[in-house]
Amino acid sequence: MIVLEEPFVSETLIEWLVSSKHPVLDNAMARRIAAAHDIALCPESEAVDRIEAGERLYTSSENALAWVSSHVKAPGIVRPIEVFKDKALMRTVLAPLDPDFFFMSCSADELSMLDFAELKPPFVLKPSVGFCSVGVYPIADEGDWAAALADIENNAATWRDMYPESVIGASEFVLEGYIEGTEYAIDAYYDAEGKTHVLNVLRHDFANAADTSDRAYCTSVAIVSETAPVFTAWLDRVNEYVGARNFPVHVEVRVRDGIVRPIEINPLRFAGLGGTDISWFAYGFRTYEHYLEGKTPDWESLAAGRQGKLYVMSMLNGCPPDLTGDESFDYEAFCARFARVLALRKMDYRKTASFGFLFFETDEDDPAELTFLMNTDFREFITE
Repeated sequence: MIVLEEPFVSETLIEWLVSSKHPVLDNAMARRIAAAHDIALCPESEAVDRIEAGERLYTSSENALAWVSSHVKAPGIVRPIEVFKDKALMRTVLAPLDPDFFFMSCSADELSMLDFAELKPPFVLKPSVGFCSVGVYPIADEGDWAAALADIENNAATWRDMYPESVIGASEFVLEGYIEGTEYAIDAYYDAEGKTHVLNVLRHDFANAADTSDRAYCTSVAIVSETAPVFTAWLDRVNEYVGARNFPVHVEVRVRDGIVRPIEINPLRFAGLGGTDISWFAYGFRTYEHYLEGKTPDWESLAAGRQGKLYVMSMLNGCPPDLTGDESFDYEAFCARFARVLALRKMDYRKTASFGFLFFETDEDDPAELTFLMNTDFREFITE
C-alpha cells in the first residue's frame, strides 16, 4: 500500500504506479494524480484492512504520517513512528547503544532561559520533529547560540506555514552532542521478521564544517558495498529496541572510528521529495519497488560499467535569504555546469525552500563539479 501526500510526488514514482497498478490510498493527493494518470486507487477502509493484515506500507512524504497514525494500529508500524519521528524519544530509546552521548530536550520557550555556560558545546540544536535540515544549527560558541535563537524566533512561523506540525515541530527542540565523522544517508527496510535490508547508501558531502545543506549526496557501488554490512548490523541492533516490522526507513548517520551514531531516522519513507529515485538513475532499480516486493540489489552485477563513477543527488536548497518571491531560476544555465545530468526536477522555492532536485553522474577522481555545487550561492542563475 502506498500513501501519496504533499508537497511532491516524483514522475518516476508515478510512472511505476501506472505500470505496476500497485494500490494507492484514495486521498486528495492521489485523486489529483489519478486525474491525469491511470493509478489504482484503494478506498480508505480497504487500505486500512490490508495494512493491518500485514501488507507493506510506503509513504511518499512525511505529511502522510498524520493519516497513518490516526488509522493504523499495528504495533510494528505505530511504535517505530513514535520513536523515530520524535528525536528526543529516539535518543532516549537508543541510549543503551551509546550511553555517553550528550542530549537534552526543551520547549521553544525554554531555550532562551537556558544558561549557555552549563551546556556542552559543540552541539547541534534542532527541532525535535524535523525535515530537510530545516531549523538545524551547529553551535560552537555563545555567538552561534544567540544567532540560532534569533533565527528561530524570526523563522518558526514560516516553518509552520511550509510544513505541518507532524513534519516540522517548532515548539520542541533537542540539543545533542555534535557528531563527528563521515555522514551517510541510508535507504533500508525492516522485513516481517524485523531484519534489515539496505537498498542504497549515499555519502553526504559538505562544503565546510558549518554547512548543513543537502547539496551533495553521493552513491557508488563501492560506497554501498563497503558500508552496507556495517549499517545492516547497526540497524539490526537499533530494531532490538524498536520492533519495526515491514517498515521502510531513511536513516542519516555519521561514522567515526567504526562507531555509528544516528542523526535521525525517518519513518515509512526513503530519501524525501523523490530523492530516493537516485537508485533508478544510477543503478536502474526503484527502492520502493524492491521494498514492497521484498527484493535486495545485486551489487556485484550492478558494478559492471559503473567503476569510477559517482552518482549525485542534490537538493538545491540554501536559497539566498533576500529573495522577494518574484525571481526566476535559469535551470538551463545551471545544468550546463555539469557534464552528465541524469534528471532535473524544478520546484517552487517559495513552497519548498529549494529550487529543485538535480541528479547527475560525475567522475570519482574529479571533484570540480561537486566543489562548485557545494559552494554556489545560486545568484548567477537568479533573474528578476
